[in-house]
Formats: sequence, structure tokens, C-alpha cells
Amino acid sequence: MSAISADFTNKSEVNKLLEELTDIDILINNVGIFDISDFENILDDDWYKYFEINVMSSVRLSRQLFPQMLTKKWGRIIFISSESGVNVPPNMIHYGMTKAALSAVANGLSKLTKGTEITVNTVLGGPTYSDGVAEVIEQIAGAQNIEIDDMKSSIIQQSNPHILLQRFIDPKEIANLVSYLSSPLSIATNGASLRADSGVLKTI
Repeated sequence: MSAISADFTNKSEVNKLLEELTDIDILINNVGIFDISDFENILDDDWYKYFEINVMSSVRLSRQLFPQMLTKKWGRIIFISSESGVNVPPNMIHYGMTKAALSAVANGLSKLTKGTEITVNTVLGGPTYSDGVAEVIEQIAGAQNIEIDDMKSSIIQQSNPHILLQRFIDPKEIANLVSYLSSPLSIATNGASLRADSGVLKTI
């Protein structure tokens, strides 16, 4: 299959993408946006935008592909959520809400897989040095004339001092868990929320 893509803020592009998606065995729902904002400054349009992109992107893709997987009785759907969906940050409530919603969608969808080899799981990632995070940190470091590595260390110590890695998680370290969940080896893991958070969630 040739590469196809869509801007999930553009419904016409999303609809065109959905039409082109056929014969897909593995769906990784990883579309998402984030920012930091005080609760009183989050407008109605912001709430809807976050829900539209972070949640409905996954709903639409799953709704398109799940029936095809049921026909084959095999498939993998993985929702990339966040520890922020469990321990919601006070300055990212709109973001945390969407990540909690993803876990709910995945849990419900997994219950429709009975008698098949389809699994639906959620990955709760911790503080990850994604492209979006890197862009923000590089901007802050540039504005303050600080080395990027020093800024990364400072931010992780301020925001998540108890992270066991004592650094940002590399996206590849999240991808390792996703690779396992995508494989035939993971057949007994279904309807689960798996943590790749390096101990940020301080619960058993």
C-alpha cells in the first residue's frame, strides 16, 4: 500500500482517508495534540477541538477497520493514551480528559472481540520526548539561551522528579511495547491498559 495521510482537523481529508483504508490488520491510534492551559482559559471550542482530534480520530478509524477485522477474526487495535488520562495534570485537564476517553473506548471495543483473535488495548505512555515535546523544549531553550539537554533535564526534574528513568522516555521505548501488542504473541492481552510510564503512575 502506498503512503496515505490526512489532517485530522480537516473532515474532508479524514473521509477520503477512511475510503482508502482497506485490508488493514493493525491499527495504532496515535493522533493527538496537547498544550498547557489554565482551566478557566480553556474555551468551549478548545474542548471540542481536543475531543475531535484526540478521541474522534481513533473512533472513526476504529469504526472503519473493526468490521473488516471481525470478518477475518484477526486484528490489532492499539490506542496510545497517556498516564495523564489517569493522573490528570491540573494545567492539562482538556488533554487528560481525551486520554481517559481513549481508555474507555478501547475497553468497550475489546468486549466485542469474543471468539476472535482480535485484541484491543491501550498503552499509557509517560513523559515522552515526542516531536511535539521536542519542538516546545527547543523553543524554550533557545529563548533562554540554555542547552537543550540541560533544559530537558530541568523540565523532567520539575514536572516528574520521581520518573525512574530520570529522563524523558524515548518514543522507540513506547514503540517496543506497541510492537509486542501488534504481534501474534500478545493474543492473551486484550482489553488491557498497559503502562510504559517509567513509574510516573505511583500505583500498583
